[in-house]
Amino acid sequence: MQKLILRLQEKFNISDIDYKKEGLTFAVIEDKHLVSFLTHLRDIENFTHLSFLTAVDRIEEQKFQLTYMLHNYGSKNSLGVKVYIDRRNAEMESIHHLWQQAATYQRELHEMFGIKFPKSPRNDESFILEGWHDKPPMRRDFKTKQYSEETYFPRPGRKTHDPETYMREKLYSEGDE
Repeated sequence: MQKLILRLQEKFNISDIDYKKEGLTFAVIEDKHLVSFLTHLRDIENFTHLSFLTAVDRIEEQKFQLTYMLHNYGSKNSLGVKVYIDRRNAEMESIHHLWQQAATYQRELHEMFGIKFPKSPRNDESFILEGWHDKPPMRRDFKTKQYSEETYFPRPGRKTHDPETYMREKLYSEGDE
């Protein structure tokens, strides 16, 4: 895998390479090189399987991290390709033309994080959250507790816990030392 990454590093401006373990590597590239890099990996390097596409909200940096996990069945290698995009104008070029299932991942990321994938099929249709008109719920600035308190009525007889205190007591209760 190291030889492959070194060979492609300059051509695609690969940075921040992380060799996790045998057969698993992560690499960061610029968003403008993503589609050509993934196309090369699929068509030339035999990374024919898109395992998943996911996002991380890096609110402190005002960025989203998109991770495209690819797998090469012949070499039994997996490569995670990370791309950082601006959180304020979250938009990334679609890859549904490379792997059809990418359209489903992109729909989910659009609905849950608000990331746009122009030209991706059905990207603006409800996917999981039918009728949702609030901030995307997987963004770290979405106020989950506030939303729940405003949306759902309290049920009598139900005991509630402050999540932080409750978890601290469950995880670090006396007698476990």
